[in-house]
Amino acid sequence: MGDAGPCELIDGRIVPMTPTGDEHGWIEGNVYEALRAFVRPRRLGKVLVGEVGIYTRRDPDRIRAADVLFISNERYAMRSRTSGYLDVAPELVVEILSPGDRAMDTMQKLREYFGVGVKVVWVADPAARTVYVYRSVTGVREFREGDRLPGEDVLPGFEVPVASLFEE
Repeated sequence: MGDAGPCELIDGRIVPMTPTGDEHGWIEGNVYEALRAFVRPRRLGKVLVGEVGIYTRRDPDRIRAADVLFISNERYAMRSRTSGYLDVAPELVVEILSPGDRAMDTMQKLREYFGVGVKVVWVADPAARTVYVYRSVTGVREFREGDRLPGEDVLPGFEVPVASLFEE
């Protein structure tokens, strides 16, 4: 199959994704930079960016595209494939909401991420300039522009001002 462009695989069906806008891009970059600046010097694992494919189900296959993720060295070493999509869950997934995202679709992604072993999902909402930290579909904390977003047990010692994630 040729290049299908940005898409997700849902139960064996290719579902095209709408390209993101500039705001989404700079927020994604800001999150990546903040995480990488903490993770890399400590050699904790990898921070990946750019619609990284993660298997959330097999037979039929389901692959979700994460905006940004952190995966520890331990989990990364557990991959059964050395290229392609991640078949091991990262500890942290970051999703940046786009204007057309539906709450129902975002919640479905959260269910899938937690179902494969993701520990924490950050959902960044540019319109509200807020990051929602999910530890389960119902376990959520809200961090607003004046708050500092912690890494908690996934990245102990990590903290970033929420406002800095939304700066141009």
